[in-house]
Formats: sequence, structure tokens, C-alpha cells
Amino acid sequence: MKIASIVGARPQFIKCAPVSRELRKDHEEVLVHTGQHYDHGMSEVFFEELRIPKPDYNLNIGSGTHGHQTGAMLGAIEDVLRKENPDLVLVYGDTNSTLAGALAAAKLHIPVAHVEAGLRSNDRRMPEEVNRVLTDHASDLLFCPTETAVANLAAEGITGGVHLVGDVMLDAMNYNRALAEERSRVLEEVGVRPGEYLVITVHRPSNTDNRENMAAILGALGEAGRPVVFPVHPRTRKYLSEYGLLAEMPENVRVAEPLGYLDMIRLMAHAEKVLTDSGGIQKEAYMLGVPCITLRENTEWVETVEAGWNALVGAERERIIDAIRYLSPGSRQMGIFGNGNASVLIGEILTGLKGARSR
Repeated sequence: MKIASIVGARPQFIKCAPVSRELRKDHEEVLVHTGQHYDHGMSEVFFEELRIPKPDYNLNIGSGTHGHQTGAMLGAIEDVLRKENPDLVLVYGDTNSTLAGALAAAKLHIPVAHVEAGLRSNDRRMPEEVNRVLTDHASDLLFCPTETAVANLAAEGITGGVHLVGDVMLDAMNYNRALAEERSRVLEEVGVRPGEYLVITVHRPSNTDNRENMAAILGALGEAGRPVVFPVHPRTRKYLSEYGLLAEMPENVRVAEPLGYLDMIRLMAHAEKVLTDSGGIQKEAYMLGVPCITLRENTEWVETVEAGWNALVGAERERIIDAIRYLSPGSRQMGIFGNGNASVLIGEILTGLKGARSR
């Protein structure tokens, strides 16, 4: 079976790596990179470190408003699909690349499979939430990471083609954790010691596009009482510079360029706590056994909050400071993201679909 896999952003490269290894055992994969993340620190380094095959197509769409970017992707992906005529289109997560891939396939009557289906933050102001809902309703196969995701789909009337497989990011974590410890020197390079620092990432427009929010977040970091490592997303750096906050960074905050996957895994694994507005990093922190402080008012990963490993604090200075000081999970992590074999299960389901079609 010929499968067209659509990726475009850092989290999708991570999810794609273990799935692609499984797919290529029994199927022909055509890998399409939309170019949503396009510089080396956000794109090429992940293909190199995760040993993802070089994309068959790089559409070089780049950045832009949501409408312009999604529209450009939709047209370019449609051209690729018409040329390749795949049996199935595989999309990941909740980015504009995800929605464009699903819509292009659905318009051409090509079956769509969605990896990480069923997530809901119940906040339609988030572009990612709109992308998730529309992609799920356009998909024929829905690969869910958690039982909550399955229940979310059922609540919207989606029950056919739904499979609980676990989270492919756990597969990637298990595959790369030892490699990160062996190869990465990031702690030595930024000058921090295990268990004595915090890590923060910020990239969502709800924070980056609001000077008051960014000032509150940085103000809280300045009172953390320990080093804070801040790998800065290119878009975030642009806004911090415009706000004049880059020049006023608290002395304990160590600004770094975006990190590759192996460096980021090692940096998070040895942190005291992680602060983020990223969905993927919330999960990775839980998988690594590191408490997470989420700079949002909601999350699609409610299980991590219910387990006591994730605190939702928004961009309020005092709430962030309190979480830095007092967040302490009262129990060990549970296996809410599966057993680390999600990619194998996805491969088996797709191979079974191939066998059914041939019969």
C-alpha cells in the first residue's frame, strides 16, 4: 500500500520517526514536508537526529497567517497527491499541516488516518483545537493516544475506525532516551547541574503576542531562585525583541537557540521542573517523570493534570511562582500513554487494511 505521510512541524517529526520505521517494513511511504518549520534548528536537525528518511517532497511553504499558510499547503499537497495517487494519507497532531493534509485527501476521496486523534482542550480560540476537530471529522482511521481521546470522539459521534493505540511520542522517547544521555552535552554547554535548574519553552500566540503575558512569565522566572534554561523559538525571539524584553532578561535566565530532540530530552530529563505552553512537552515531561507547569488555562492532556504532574497556571506571575515553589506530585506516573508500542500497532492495523483490500 502506498501511504503519503504529511509533516511540517517539530512535534510531527518526532511522531513520524517511529511510525515511519514501521510503515516501511510493509508499505511504500511518500514523505511530504510542508515546510511549516523551515530553519535548521526547528526542522533539519530533527530529521538528522531521529534518522527520518529525507522527505520526498519539501513544499517550502514557510510562515504566514493561518489562512494563507493553510491555503498554500492545501494547494501544494493536492498537487502531490494527484501525482502520487496514494492509497492512504497519514497526518499527525494538530498543526495547519495536519488540517491541510486531511482536507486535501478528503477532497480527492483518499482515506485519511490521523495519528493523535481525539484530543480536546475545549477551547475553540486555539487554532490547534479547530485543526483537531476538523481533522478528526475528515478522517477514516483515528489512532488515539489515550482512553480520554476515545471518549472525546464518541461524544462527537465518531466511533467507526477508532483505535486506542497509545502515544507514538512514548515510542520515540523509549527509542532515543539512552541515545540522548550518550550523545548530548547540553547540560555542560549551558552550565547547569542535574536537578538544580528549570526549563521553559514558550511559543503559543496567546503568550508570545501579548507583551503583558510575556513580562509576567519572565518576571516569575526572575524570582525562581535557580537557573532557568530558555531555548527560544524564532517567533518568540522576534516578539521578545520587539517588546524590549530580550534586553531585560532576568540574570538567572539562560537564553539558548532552539535545541535538537536529543538535547531537549536530556535537558528536560534532568530538570527540577519544566514550564511550557506546548502540548508535546507536557507529555514528554510526564514521560520523563518531571513536574510540568503549563502556561495556559487549559490543556488537551487532562490526564497529566488529574495525575498531579501538571499544573495549569496561565500567564499569571504569582501562580507561576507558586507552582515553581510548591508543585510536587503526590504519586508515581501511571501508564496513561500506553506501552511504547503505538507505532507497531498502527503498522499492524494498516497492514491488515492492506490485506483486506487485496482480498
